[in-house]
Amino acid sequence: MRQWHRAALAGQGLVEYALIILFVATALVGALTILGGALASFYQSAAGAIPGS
Repeated sequence: MRQWHRAALAGQGLVEYALIILFVATALVGALTILGGALASFYQSAAGAIPGS
C-alpha cells in the first residue's frame, strides 16, 4: 500500500508540473497574439537602426 501511495504522489507532482507548463504556454501564446503586431514593428525598426542592414 505504501509503494502505491508514493507512486500516486509522484504522479500527482508530474501532473502539477504539466499543468503549470500548459498554463505558461497558453499565457505566452495569448501574449504573443495580442502583442504580435507591436513586437513585429519594434523588431523591424530596431533591425533598421543597425548600421549596414
